[in-house]
Amino acid sequence: MPETTDPTFYRSPAAAIAAPPEQLAYVAAFDPTGEQRDAIAVVDCDAGSPSCGQVVGWGELPTAGNELHHFGWNACSSALCHEGHEGLLERRYLVVPGLRSSRTHVLDTKPDPRQPTVARVIEPKELAEKAGYSRPHTVHCGPGGIYMSNLGAANGDEGPGGVALIDHDTFEVTGRWETDRGDQYLSYDFWWHLNEDVAMTSEWATPAMIESGLNPEDLLGKRFGHHIDFWRLSDGRLLQRVDLGDEHQMALELRPAHDPSKTWGFLGVVISVADLSASVWAWRRDGESWAVEKVIEIPAEPADADRLPPALKPFGAVPPLVSDIDLSVDDRWLYVSCWGTGELKQYDVSDPRNPRETGSIRLGGIVARTPHPAAPELPLSGGPQMIEISRDGRRVYATNSLYAAWDEVFYPDGVGAWMARIDADTDAGGMAVDPGFFPHDGDFRGLRVHQTRLHAGDASSDSYCFVS
Repeated sequence: MPETTDPTFYRSPAAAIAAPPEQLAYVAAFDPTGEQRDAIAVVDCDAGSPSCGQVVGWGELPTAGNELHHFGWNACSSALCHEGHEGLLERRYLVVPGLRSSRTHVLDTKPDPRQPTVARVIEPKELAEKAGYSRPHTVHCGPGGIYMSNLGAANGDEGPGGVALIDHDTFEVTGRWETDRGDQYLSYDFWWHLNEDVAMTSEWATPAMIESGLNPEDLLGKRFGHHIDFWRLSDGRLLQRVDLGDEHQMALELRPAHDPSKTWGFLGVVISVADLSASVWAWRRDGESWAVEKVIEIPAEPADADRLPPALKPFGAVPPLVSDIDLSVDDRWLYVSCWGTGELKQYDVSDPRNPRETGSIRLGGIVARTPHPAAPELPLSGGPQMIEISRDGRRVYATNSLYAAWDEVFYPDGVGAWMARIDADTDAGGMAVDPGFFPHDGDFRGLRVHQTRLHAGDASSDSYCFVS
């Protein structure tokens, strides 16, 4: 495929870093009550713009109750290194799954990127009949089409969850990716090492386990996911299944190295039932197989039971609840969001087996409710939850809602809606909250906000096949 297809397809991580900075952010916004229509909010990120940090566009969906969660582009930098596509391919459409409704909306960001419009809807019936899945979750553009992970089987309650394939051009579901899943049953995230022909999947739960809130019996009974699976990407065959130990519950976000010559990455684990700590694990190729080891452990923070929600009172502590991790495009900095304590941590992972903490900021938190510097009088609920890094690594964007049915478990008085930008030192490490970037509450028209995507690509949207 010619490199001139789209200027936002970057040949290498270095090319992505050197490209012009992001101008806009797309933010998933949803109504947890299912009454108001869900939307993609468009936020101005241009530091030189008088409207920087403000919602400057709105792409409303025709339906409500979707629970917009994670979403992605129809095409990205991986298009430069795979064949099988005819005609023009460009980073133009946002593929936006509804985790609650099983409905997926495809939004066109042209001709006006500030006013995305719905171009197609993949209905739950099509996903169920053609791929056998429901509750779509994560979208990645890659070889042979668009890959979309799903939590549930066709019935919408149980598993196995897995990955559906979507056509680049028509956005029709073309089938199921897995051909031999072995013992894999639970599903969550999906990523890959393209040049190695290896994919990784992680595990959360079945839809029935999460959609009515967090059941303590599921957690204490160690029923959530605690594996990482390695697959052959080209044919969907399970190669290796690694158990982290069932005390490590909810193995969620996968972040492989961006440099295609590297065969390592990180996995975030929400909580340990042994001590409420959270952890980050690193995988690496070890001969013909894959080795996985814990490289970061974040302890729970003691707290007065009177300041804790009912679910945590018996423990007298706030768990970090690591709900997202993100790796900078240069593979040096790992960011870890602790949604429970309201902390965002920065680690230098130049040596991925020995991360070194280099920075921390706090916003919100179950007990602390740390305010944003733009509104010091406003205690914040929620915490840095979904995080996204600019391609040059200098800015980190955070939003504060986890999942509607679980927000109320840990923040019974509500989480509201807010988005923050954190400035990162990419030389020595360190972070500071941008005091002028704080869209919140009414700016999002009463909707909660989840994932962010940056207009020309970001640290978790693209994969690369070339080192230079």
